[in-house]
Amino acid sequence: MKHTLYGDDPEPAEPLPAGRLCVPVRPGPHGHTAVRLFRTPVGDRTAVAFTDPARLTAALGTGRPWIGLSEPALRALMEPLGVRALTVDPVLTAPSPVSAPIRTPDVLAVETCGAQGPTPRPVTALTR
Repeated sequence: MKHTLYGDDPEPAEPLPAGRLCVPVRPGPHGHTAVRLFRTPVGDRTAVAFTDPARLTAALGTGRPWIGLSEPALRALMEPLGVRALTVDPVLTAPSPVSAPIRTPDVLAVETCGAQGPTPRPVTALTR
């Protein structure tokens, strides 16, 4: 993508304001809602927002409550908490885990090479 430089545009590659953001929330005390905070891969707290509900659903799943906020309003809510990072439309999220059936053999066969040894016992931490 080519960016054109203009005399009155100090940062031509700077993204435009996102407009209304879909911000995930959780139930709070006394029937209020609270903005959900997430962690970055290095462990820092971040607010997360999405530019449309479909992106929120794709990243977090269906049925997640959210509210519409502007970027300045979301940053104002996070400032007293010391959270300065805002991640918009995160795409590097891990997919939901999928449970796969565990395949186990029907019968465990033990070959003894013709020798009769002691009967196998389960090993426990209390075995002496």
